[in-house]
Amino acid sequence: MSNKTLLATLTLGAALALAGPAFAQKFKVALDSKSEVPPNSSAATGTADIDYDAASKKLSWKVTYSGLSGPATAAHFHGPAESGKNAGVAVAIPNATSSPVEGSATLTDAQAADLLAGKYYVNIHTAANPGGEIRGQVTK
Repeated sequence: MSNKTLLATLTLGAALALAGPAFAQKFKVALDSKSEVPPNSSAATGTADIDYDAASKKLSWKVTYSGLSGPATAAHFHGPAESGKNAGVAVAIPNATSSPVEGSATLTDAQAADLLAGKYYVNIHTAANPGGEIRGQVTK
């Protein structure tokens, strides 16, 4: 193999290796009661660590929370909605009754577009706050 061929092969390999992770996006979302619509007085807080792979449309998450008024009754990604607006459930977060909760889902093209446009929010629901106790907008 000539030096030029070797260099071209190594360059291509490096480009492919570096291009792989370029499709993955990471989001870190803070969850609190002030972000709820309308806001509530809960002192609970949380975070959602979210990975999105555009190539496979796979959304993965790890949601951690504490200080809720009672057990979580449900958790979801809601959308499409800007910050300050409410929307229906877009993606369920199953088994959210204890923290942390991890999972994944494959998004549709429309869901992926809304996620990347910042129109999804994570919401943790409780019996005392059935519309949501803590919330955070998924933005870059």
